[in-house]
Amino acid sequence: MSDTQNPARRDDGRLVRVGRRWGWLAVLAVGLLLFWLIHSALISTGNPNLVPALLFFGAALVRAAFVTSVAGRRLDFGVGSSVVGVTALLGGAVGVTTAGFLEYRTLVLLDVLPMVAVGVIEEAAKLVMPLVLLLFIRRRSPGDGLLIGVASGAGFAVFETMGYAFVELVQSGGDLHVVDHLLVVRGLLSPAAHMAWTGLTSAALWSAAAHHWQRRSLGVLARVYAIAVGLHTAWDSFDDDTVYTVLAAVSLSLLVYTTHRLDGLSRAQVVTSPAAAAEVASAAHG
Repeated sequence: MSDTQNPARRDDGRLVRVGRRWGWLAVLAVGLLLFWLIHSALISTGNPNLVPALLFFGAALVRAAFVTSVAGRRLDFGVGSSVVGVTALLGGAVGVTTAGFLEYRTLVLLDVLPMVAVGVIEEAAKLVMPLVLLLFIRRRSPGDGLLIGVASGAGFAVFETMGYAFVELVQSGGDLHVVDHLLVVRGLLSPAAHMAWTGLTSAALWSAAAHHWQRRSLGVLARVYAIAVGLHTAWDSFDDDTVYTVLAAVSLSLLVYTTHRLDGLSRAQVVTSPAAAAEVASAAHG
């Protein structure tokens, strides 16, 4: 009996597809539950040892859910969950450290830190891990680049948000309401900020590598990077909810468009590959 005629195998495949598509909801629900439990315990006991856990789960839960959502797309991802996890951890740590050092040096040299410099530095720092992975992964697809970029941007956003939350906690004298507001706002906005911008530039980076760094692909990479820097600079330059809404809509729209485009390209490649053509012909004459 073939796989297509086996009800058990069809059910397993359906369950896998449902799990991949809606797994992000489970990640978000578990993260919210853990955050609530830690938050309640901190308020009840006043134990400061719970603060790092609170900041971590508060900063990470939305980012982890968004990365899981992207990973559950129908794209033909070649990287596994372990690579994505390591990318988020190391990419975030290396990115935040690199950006902090370069921004400090820029401030020392210029006596001012222009917003465009922040955008250039941080968008480059978040690409360190995607660049490193290019040295070890032979299968270089834009879809993998997009997922790795989203993970690297997520890690960067987690560490950055934890830093901001810690500063707010100290400056407010331990006011958890202020910290909660910061975690919620930055958590909701993060998919349309660091993760979207780095996902786009990393997809263009991996596409350029897949095309052996041809001039046209490098031109696309330069344009996508410039767009990411422009969106980042605009985000940092305004303190207005309307502007944030517009920039979030633009950023997420570009990410969704890129994801759908890559999905279409991967499907076209599968259909036009010799192996797929042979399989289709065999099925047609079977």
